[in-house]
Amino acid sequence: MKKHPICLYFFVVLLTQSCAQTADKTIKKPVTISFSEELVVNGVQNPWGMAFPSKNSILITEKSGKLLFFQNGKKTRISGLPDIYERGQGGFLDIELHPKYAENGWIYFSFSSSEGDGNGGNTTIMRAQLKNKQLVNKEILYKGVPNTTKGQHWGSRLEFDDKGFLYFSIGDRGNRDANPQDITRDGGKIYRIHDDGSIPADNPFVNKKEAKKAIYSYGHRNPQGLVKNPYTGEIWNHEHGPRGGDEINIIKKGKNFGWPIITYGINYVGTKITDETSRPGMEQPLYQWTPSIAPSGMTFVTSDKYPDWKGNLLVGSLAFQYLERLALKNNKVVYREKLLDGLGRVRNVKQGPDGYIYVGIEGKGIYRLKPNA
Repeated sequence: MKKHPICLYFFVVLLTQSCAQTADKTIKKPVTISFSEELVVNGVQNPWGMAFPSKNSILITEKSGKLLFFQNGKKTRISGLPDIYERGQGGFLDIELHPKYAENGWIYFSFSSSEGDGNGGNTTIMRAQLKNKQLVNKEILYKGVPNTTKGQHWGSRLEFDDKGFLYFSIGDRGNRDANPQDITRDGGKIYRIHDDGSIPADNPFVNKKEAKKAIYSYGHRNPQGLVKNPYTGEIWNHEHGPRGGDEINIIKKGKNFGWPIITYGINYVGTKITDETSRPGMEQPLYQWTPSIAPSGMTFVTSDKYPDWKGNLLVGSLAFQYLERLALKNNKVVYREKLLDGLGRVRNVKQGPDGYIYVGIEGKGIYRLKPNA
């Protein structure tokens, strides 16, 4: 995608968002934090997921099918991974630690798997433990069906809430007309399960005949951001629109987020998908980007190391190769700022247990944002 000049880019964004929540142009916030980007882990081609077992260690998933353990300046490749079906946007995807990881050692993964009937693969959720640089006690908790040879829209992010439920996303798998609006089919959904893979009794569709019992919300396109709001406990997601219409949503039980019946985007060739941007019974995004930034990864800032960013949301842009900071007020975006502009395709962003922000850049590795004195 061709990179737009910054002035034209933000003009188009504000002009085309009149029907959705847009930034408040009356609020001006100067750049108050000066920082340096420090390359901490080099030589990682596609750092899809990051997790922090301790303050000085990182587990990193490589989309190509590697799990790396980084500590004290050294990368170690972990063995014992499941068979990974790498195709298109699919491969070894996200990683998340159990909230009580220090006690039970459970690590959660999402990846593309060809297990099951049919050709191709689909998104799979697994947990395992790490022993002597090897994954052991592997358990598949959920497997999307059916397998398909399509290479797009696998999702997939993982996040625990304050009650210990595990949420995960599966994209519409390139079948927008069949999957997102049908709760009897996998794809285009956010799911919620217990940490052992069992289905919560209060999931919204547990008593619906033939429904996928793990579904928590539906009508999604390709969610590649999933994070708990540390201030409210809510689960937030962002997802790729088509050409325009990338969204930030607050996930709500049993709600329909509209794809592809309503959208602010259009087809890649420029034709309309639908005339509707809203419909009764379908959720509106908290925020939408047009043109698309191709968002991937997001985190809330809570660290004292970045005092003027506390409560802000950080989102990676694959298309325009920068990290976006969004200031929020009453669940509205009131200010946007580009960070790391042009450094590379931002695949993920996390706040580490040491309070620093870590950013995964494709083809380069993991950077740490270090505030200047």
